[in-house]
Amino acid sequence: MLVIGLTGPSGSGKSRVAALFEQFGLPRIDADEIYHALLLPPSPCLDELTEHFGAQILAEDGTLNRRALGQIVFHDPAELAILNEISHRYVMAEIRRRLEQLRRENTHAAVLDAPQLFEAGADRDCNIIVSVIADPMLRMERIIQRDGIDESAAAARMAAQKSDVFFRSHSDYVIENNDTPERLFPEVRRILTEMGVML
Repeated sequence: MLVIGLTGPSGSGKSRVAALFEQFGLPRIDADEIYHALLLPPSPCLDELTEHFGAQILAEDGTLNRRALGQIVFHDPAELAILNEISHRYVMAEIRRRLEQLRRENTHAAVLDAPQLFEAGADRDCNIIVSVIADPMLRMERIIQRDGIDESAAAARMAAQKSDVFFRSHSDYVIENNDTPERLFPEVRRILTEMGVML
């Protein structure tokens, strides 16, 4: 099975590109969706995070307060590394379970949509890497609008991520998403054609 790793920094518009791969019939494994599901109590992953970061990361109902956790990790690289070490372990176990299930179903190709693809080591499970990047100011606008945070919080989030230079040098394909969504469709189709997924 051909596994296409889809990644990119926050605000690049990666989710829109992932949806296009799905339109072309490829099943999608969404690492963010897996992470969020794994954090729903009762959750061994959330328990381990709480043990390290403290009850301050929990909302009143016992679920994860993402903003509180973000305020800790996006200003402290050491704490971000610990968050990644804990969460990636749980997420990767579920990703590999789902990939194996798709292989048993004789799936020809699938997309692994993972913002933390390289950090989690998930790139080693992929045959092809596609990165989506965008102009930093445009990314900041998208993050602020999407997450309802201020400019300084968005800037801290962006600073904690890998650079465009890194994504370009570690990818087989790079999609620059600075224009209208309509321009993404032919780009995804071209990539799938070159991969041999579409004829």
